[in-house]
Amino acid sequence: MERNSKTTDNRITLARSAGFCFGVKRAIDMAEDVAAKASPGTKVYTMGPLIHNKVATDELESKGIRALSSLDEAEPGSTIIVRSHGETRAFYEQAKAAGMEVIDATCPFVEKIHRLVAGTDRQVIIVGNSRHPEVQGIAGWCNREPIVVDSAGSIGKVLEERKDPAARADLFIVAQTTIREDMLREVLDEIQQASGLPELFDVELHNTICSATSKRQEECSRIAKASDAMIVIGDRQSSNSRKLFEIAGKHCTNVYFVEKMEDLPLHEVMKCNKIGVATGASTPDSTIKEVIAKMSDATLENKELTMEDLMEDIDKSLRLPRNGEIVTGKVHQVNENEVIVNLGCKKDGILPINEISLEEGQTLADVFKPDDEIQAKVIKTDGDDGSIQLSKKKLEISANWNEIVKALEDKTNLEVKVTRTVNGGVIAEYKEVSGFIPLSQLSDHYVENAEEFVGQTMEVKVSRVDQRRNRAVFSHKMFLAEEKEKLIAEIWEKLNEGDVVEGTVMRFTDYGAFVDIGGIDGLLHISEISWGKLKHPQEVLSIGEKINVKVLSMNAEKGKISLGLKQNTPEPWAVIDEKYEVGQVIEGRVVQIKEYGAFVELEPGLDGLVHISEVAHKRVGNINDELEVGQTVNAKILEIDKDRRRISLSIRETLDMPSEEAPAEKVAPAEEVSAEEV
Repeated sequence: MERNSKTTDNRITLARSAGFCFGVKRAIDMAEDVAAKASPGTKVYTMGPLIHNKVATDELESKGIRALSSLDEAEPGSTIIVRSHGETRAFYEQAKAAGMEVIDATCPFVEKIHRLVAGTDRQVIIVGNSRHPEVQGIAGWCNREPIVVDSAGSIGKVLEERKDPAARADLFIVAQTTIREDMLREVLDEIQQASGLPELFDVELHNTICSATSKRQEECSRIAKASDAMIVIGDRQSSNSRKLFEIAGKHCTNVYFVEKMEDLPLHEVMKCNKIGVATGASTPDSTIKEVIAKMSDATLENKELTMEDLMEDIDKSLRLPRNGEIVTGKVHQVNENEVIVNLGCKKDGILPINEISLEEGQTLADVFKPDDEIQAKVIKTDGDDGSIQLSKKKLEISANWNEIVKALEDKTNLEVKVTRTVNGGVIAEYKEVSGFIPLSQLSDHYVENAEEFVGQTMEVKVSRVDQRRNRAVFSHKMFLAEEKEKLIAEIWEKLNEGDVVEGTVMRFTDYGAFVDIGGIDGLLHISEISWGKLKHPQEVLSIGEKINVKVLSMNAEKGKISLGLKQNTPEPWAVIDEKYEVGQVIEGRVVQIKEYGAFVELEPGLDGLVHISEVAHKRVGNINDELEVGQTVNAKILEIDKDRRRISLSIRETLDMPSEEAPAEKVAPAEEVSAEEV
């Protein structure tokens, strides 16, 4: 019977995932290879049972591979195989010191956990069974004593002890590869609930449940829901088998754990119309076939099937795949220019190098390993040469098109690379699919030369798809517009009146300047630029200048923000006592002239009046004869009236008195002055 198929009466469904997982199969293959190549007299051991299945371990023992409970039991110079569960750091050190050869068959998924916990000084929490060898091995790689949690209810006390910030440790969570996904979720939910405030804990989570385990559990759940009886085949010492039994029990009333053929309650099972079969990761194919055959024989005995029907079902399982079909197989051999794939039928699949997307410098051996499970698309079924031609590229292209269509439907982004220019725009590659970006959609501003974008990677929106004609149209402009909207919304969300933010002067008007504050333009009115009087913003500002501005008001409905610059410095009258006093001589600039006097600017926003009588020691008839706007003068402070905001100044007080012995100047009549000047 083919995996993931049913008998012709639709009674029995065998999980596709049935049989050894990758890690177990790898460990057994390595052990058998070591035993076959071992020199005469060399002892080959495994640390504990290589897998949790007595049938398999008995077979290994018959090949000279014996399980140890302790390293001390091994003879000097022997070979030790580390099982897929892994071992502690101390084990490797001890074995090395004893001069033993160590063959490491630790499952790559478990090895990853070892690296994770060894690389952190945080408090490690292992979600799993403390008695399981995998968990014990993980604990041996932690830099301090880990906490093992075997259920959601056991984490509460741990968290209680860490509510005091002084005693709190950052949490680093990993999971046993074979635990149930729902158990991990329950533990995480309790952490969140018990913490109360998220800031009490700095949690780093690594979901290290094996993906194959997750798929096996999901498949078991799905089959159990559709079955009247569920059979779980596995060893009772196998953690993942027991978990499958628990999962099946949640969805099916009649669940049976079958360790050996004698455990199969055939009479009870065959009363059911729909029978599901799931197996642990350490269950040999021979046991699975034996159980399936027993139930199939019972079906034949009940005359619900004929032998002809059964043979026809087997023949169907041996059919060749059709052109365009997506198939799954295992890598059998990797050559320089092709990969040979076992498709589970009477012909092998050939995956040539030109049908594979490789990065620069990569070889087939870098990407594919024997026993790797891969998917490919059938491009040719050739009965003459005994092979089926496969393509990863065409499979990827189909998947890529699906991703593009989904991005269009969901309005999500894609990352593309611009490869060349064409008339009216550029060609951009999304994985194995080429798309077109019109010139007008390359940017949110006018693009004169598209060449500058060649080689760039950019985010785009999908604006149009015509898969039948292999056409896709992308837009970077739409992406930028969406990002700008998000940015603006974020700024409005975070911005508050009174905030001081950095901005860039973008443009001027007669009444002020517009300042970009991170994606939004705000108005800096001319009256808010300086405490002094300005005729135009460019008197003190320049385009592109970075300035710190204060948010004075916000109107989200109208999208208007008012900004202030002068508020970053104290209002001059508020601190006048700190800088000025009566009798002080200051340097100022004449900013305005009236008949009665001149206004001198001490600093922006602070003017003083020089009365015409205080301009000079002589009588001044027309002040314009003595002073002009823009002129720099020295003046003495005569009076400061803070209540009325008035400052009286004197230029005369800063000037030397005219000499008493100097002859009095005779003022000639205007006519005479004019005549002499002429």
